[in-house]
Amino acid sequence: MAMGAKHIAGISEHDVVYTPLPLYHTAGGILGVSSVLLGGSTCVIRSKFSASNYWIDCLKFECTVAQYIGEMCRYCLASPPSEADKTHQVRLIMGNGLRPQIWTDFVTRFNIKQVAEFYGATEGNANMMNTTNKVGAVGFIPFIGEPFYPVTLIRVDPDTNEPIRGKYNLCIKCKVGEPGLLVGKIRKTTENSFSGYVEKSASEKKIIKDVFSKGDKVFNSGDVLIRDEYNFYYFKDRTGDTFRWKGENVSTSEVEAAISNIVKLKDCIVYGVEIPHTEGKAGMVAIVDESNDLDLDKLSTGINKSLPAYARPLFLRIVKTPVSLTGTFKMKKNDVQNDGFDLTKVAEDPLYFNEGRKFVPLTQELHDSIVNGAKRL
Repeated sequence: MAMGAKHIAGISEHDVVYTPLPLYHTAGGILGVSSVLLGGSTCVIRSKFSASNYWIDCLKFECTVAQYIGEMCRYCLASPPSEADKTHQVRLIMGNGLRPQIWTDFVTRFNIKQVAEFYGATEGNANMMNTTNKVGAVGFIPFIGEPFYPVTLIRVDPDTNEPIRGKYNLCIKCKVGEPGLLVGKIRKTTENSFSGYVEKSASEKKIIKDVFSKGDKVFNSGDVLIRDEYNFYYFKDRTGDTFRWKGENVSTSEVEAAISNIVKLKDCIVYGVEIPHTEGKAGMVAIVDESNDLDLDKLSTGINKSLPAYARPLFLRIVKTPVSLTGTFKMKKNDVQNDGFDLTKVAEDPLYFNEGRKFVPLTQELHDSIVNGAKRL
């Protein structure tokens, strides 16, 4: 994986690679440090990511390649401008998680000539990379390479996340522009193998059998992607994160990206919550507002303009205190999702209800009318 990333991204022994990523993570430890060790490049390691010092470090140490992951690019964009934004020597940034909604703004502000956005998992066999500057694409697989690298998208049931099977009880490949589950055919070759996990049961959950022919096996990435006519792949959502509301599938990552732009790149997380007497799950968004400057009118106006009715969050939680983040700088979804819109569980953070044109405080009376079905949704 390290050598593959090095060659595809075009990193040479003359490059200086900057990585502020945790080295226990694949991006930092394998794609960053390991590729440097194998290729003879120089590596600059920062112990902890700092948005305000990112480009200052790159300028100081004359870095030519810089790594990113998760929400780092958004944090850098939200930081105050500095002289180092454009005076650094970085020609290539490499990582994953650069959202299409901020891609162009990021490369323009920081004068980035090339982006190497990759998709993959340490244990997976469906890894890919986009080095063509195609905005939003997480990978590209040439048509001529498909027989040698059998990665594709298959149709899945949006409610159960189980593969949809057709003729002869085999899976169905997605058409161009159709969202589907990314899978990689398991073969004995190094690039297509799947060694599995320590627990056999966990390994079995990641394997789908009898996919395109009887007896074959594929690795289940757990991610929904879309492929365009040129074979560029675009991330849509995790299968477990997508929820259904008003008969439509809601992509949490797409809603998060739209709302993040509206609220000046603040941390936000979108998830589905169950409401008694209704089908599916309603959308809820938690926004971190430590500075206490969130404009609710601007938020509701922006949501109504940028999102279809079924994707607009019904509930809003304003998080006033710092939240714990994952190793890739994302908010931990389970913590807030378990609280839902229960006023007894969310005592310190204000909760709001989307009345259609504006967010109104979620009072106990309003909460009860929603739960008992009196409030029309």
